[in-house]
Parts: sequence; C-alpha cells; structure tokens
Amino acid sequence: MTAQAADTAGEAVRFHTLLAAFEGQPAATAARGKDPVNEPMIRHWCEAMGDANPSYTGPDAIAPPTMLQAWTMGGLSGHSDGSGRSSAYDELFTLLDAAGFTSVVATDCEQEYLRPLRPGDAITFDAVIESVSPRKTTKLGTGHFVTTRMDVHADGELAGTHRFRILKYAPAARPAKKPPAQRPRPVINRDNQGFWDGVRDHKLLIQRCTSCATLRFPWLPGCNACASPDWDTVEASGSGTVFSYVVMHHPPFPAFTAHEDPAAAGGPYAVALVELAEGVRTISNITGVPYDKVRIGMPVQLEFLRVDDGLELPVFRGSEG
Repeated sequence: MTAQAADTAGEAVRFHTLLAAFEGQPAATAARGKDPVNEPMIRHWCEAMGDANPSYTGPDAIAPPTMLQAWTMGGLSGHSDGSGRSSAYDELFTLLDAAGFTSVVATDCEQEYLRPLRPGDAITFDAVIESVSPRKTTKLGTGHFVTTRMDVHADGELAGTHRFRILKYAPAARPAKKPPAQRPRPVINRDNQGFWDGVRDHKLLIQRCTSCATLRFPWLPGCNACASPDWDTVEASGSGTVFSYVVMHHPPFPAFTAHEDPAAAGGPYAVALVELAEGVRTISNITGVPYDKVRIGMPVQLEFLRVDDGLELPVFRGSEG
C-alpha cells in the first residue's frame, strides 16, 4: 500500500468513527402517524397493488401487513405536530453532505409483523439510527449505508418493526465517452500488402503472373494456372458489372451507419460480386443506388470510400440508368 493510499484509508477510518458515534441515537421519538388505520387507505392500497384478499375488507378487516411503513409517513407536508426526524438524524446527514456524500438512494428494507393492524388503531413509532457502514464503493459511487430501525406501535402495543437502509454516496465519475465504433479492419500480411498499398493510392491493383500472364484476384502467393511465384500488377480501369449480389439484413451496427450513402446507413445494403472489365471478380459494396435497385448486369464504377481516419475501401457505384 502506498503512503497516499494509507493516508486515504486512514481518513476513511477516522470519518467512519465520527459516523459510528450516531449509532444508537434516536431518529424519531414518540412520533405519531398522521391518520389512524382506516378503510379508505386500505382500499386504495389494495387497488394499487391488485390485492383482492378478502381479509382486507368487511367488518373484521385488517390492513395488509406490507402497509406498515405507510401509516408512519408524513406525506408532502410532513408531521404537523413536529414529530419526525430527530436532530441526530439531521446532524448525521449534514456531516455526510459536507464530506461530499450528497446523493441518496434507498437500497432495501426489512419488516417484521407482530400483530395485525385494524381500522381505528392509533399509530405511534420510535426510530433509531441502527448502523452506519464503513465506506463502501458501489457502481453508483462511494458512500456509507445508513440503516434506521423503526418500531411501530398500535394503541401502545408493538405491532411491527421496519428497517430501512439507504446509501449516502458521492456519485461516481461518468465514464469517458467511448470513441466512435470502427469498421472491422482487414488482415494485412506480406501476401496482400501491395493491394492495400494500392488502395491507399486510390488504385485497384490486380496481380498478373509474369510467366503466363494470367490475372488473379484476390491476391495469392502463386499462380493458379502455372504455379509460378513470380508476378507483377496491372491497374484496373475501374469499370465493371454486377455478376451476382445479396442483400444483407441485420440490426444496425454503429460502425456501418456513418456511410456516405444514406440508403445504406443503418439499414439493408447490397454486397455484390463485381466482374471487372479485366475479367477478374471482386466482392464489394454497391453504393449510389438503393439496395433494392441493384440488378445483375448493372454497370458499376470503382470509387474509394473513406469510412474513418484509418480506413479507406474500394467500392462500386451503380447507376439505375
């Protein structure tokens, strides 16, 4: 552990010691629910939850146990009689805010039901700051979990316990913006390096065997006709026709949406086997016409498409005429 890390860890321990001093202090004392347990509130709850249990209606109705916390809530106006959070609870949050833990999110709750609540029961409750965790790092950010335990009484009798846990945290820094997605890169090796050098210079180079003059494409280390390893290149004129084609349908991929041809951006596109005027064939995209207008025999002309700063590709522009 570095000295800087040790200092940071020491500060975290010291700060948690301050927070832990609040454990056991009251968060609310002898607070009163704004309303007694009542049938309209039970009905609204059951309608919202879609709960048609007959135990919650009729002359012997009880309140759904999961409503335990609802009877203690002060609503938007709070508790008009002054009951509610204690000064210790406010001091704890002030301390956390001052340390930069300004955000809050509820994480979970636990409830224990000791007796059913019935319409007419008067609700009172006491709450205590049960625990404050050491500093924790989460996906949301770094902070402290604060757990409050509330004891809920009905007409003076303990009816249930509600533990409520929140995370007071400093939001994590947003990740740096990802660079734009890139097209997959071609594999360049010693056998095809010359082809890609030609593309860089806006030339479509075709291999030619120097022994039998057979043209070959794609590039290969030897001649298919006579097996000679010797070759040179000729530059294609760029003219060709569509020999065959397929239309690709797939979910949009970001690297393929930044396309000079709006018809191809993020949607179906045509991939063609183009027969060059020199007699060899190559596979490439057809631009300049919608994918559904590509036809076998369509004349096409070579052009070079820069898809990003590091990649330029030979493509063929078609003409509906």
